[in-house]
Amino acid sequence: MRSTPRLETYRASPLAQIVQIAVAWGVGWLFTQAGIPAGWLSGAVVGVVLLGRLGLAVIMPRPLVETAMLVSGAVMGAGMTPDTLAAIGRYPLSLLFLALAVVAATGASSLVLMRAFGWTRIDAVLATVPGALTSVMAIAAERGANVPGIGIVQSTRLLFLILVLPFLVAAGGGAHAAPIGMGAPPADAVALAIILAGGLVVGLGFERIGLAAPLLLGSTVASGLGHVTGAVAGQLPDPVATLGFVLIGIYIAQRFNTLDLAAIRRLIPPALVAFVVSMAVAALFAALAVALAGAPLAEALVAFAPGGLEAMIVLALVMGLDPLYVGVHHLVRFLGIGFTLPVLFARRRGEANEAGRRDASP
Repeated sequence: MRSTPRLETYRASPLAQIVQIAVAWGVGWLFTQAGIPAGWLSGAVVGVVLLGRLGLAVIMPRPLVETAMLVSGAVMGAGMTPDTLAAIGRYPLSLLFLALAVVAATGASSLVLMRAFGWTRIDAVLATVPGALTSVMAIAAERGANVPGIGIVQSTRLLFLILVLPFLVAAGGGAHAAPIGMGAPPADAVALAIILAGGLVVGLGFERIGLAAPLLLGSTVASGLGHVTGAVAGQLPDPVATLGFVLIGIYIAQRFNTLDLAAIRRLIPPALVAFVVSMAVAALFAALAVALAGAPLAEALVAFAPGGLEAMIVLALVMGLDPLYVGVHHLVRFLGIGFTLPVLFARRRGEANEAGRRDASP
């Protein structure tokens, strides 16, 4: 859309930010009502991409980005409760196979993207890391990676999991427990302030040492420690958590606004290939968990599937599986990836800077 003085005046006004958030929130609400997995996040992305096509999208100011990181990290860390840790202790061998599955699936599918489709290492790894989409996309945006390509590969995998997995787990049994966090009361204002303030302090410390997405990681650590130790209790209120996901969606959509339909068509083949490879590897390790750790087959397939935390727990409930087993595995993977990726890519950046200094020296 051609820019005009009136349009530029609109973009520079606070109204543009308000309209953008309102559109992102509205489309997120529609997606959530339609039952689309991660509806608030994906709906916000779609809404702002549509705004971008109309020339009405604007860059989100840094304070809003930091708010999104703090709130999203607090939501992630709130899943780390004493009950969750006790549940983790009941599945040690299965969780070991899960860790091996994450490494193997990411390695195999990223290698395919690099060798067969010419992707760079950072793009291939971030596109194929199973789950923890918020952390992955935040790091991708901060590192200047191919955010649209990474997002399409990640989204395609989740879409196909929702379509394919029910047929693979037709022999599933009945549900035995509520998903992690379901029914927990919201944190009060004091607990919420402690979580966010702690996340800000820890995040600023992480920023000083060069970690990627420092506020997201810092808030996750502060929230997790607070909930595990019992210093704070309760989940973040739904409106606050929703705001975090909507703002993260807007942040991600800013990179998607440069993507055209031709680029999307080019990205579908690598997305499908990456999905097939990662699912095959996950199924192999799920079979090992069944054979050697005594895990039930249907639950293991969903627990090892390379999908998002919320989507896979909901899928387990819909299919009548044990959501505690599925939820603990996805939560452990989700938090593990969320903690590991910032450290990994901070180290990679340090290695690249050191290599640049060596190349520049006489």
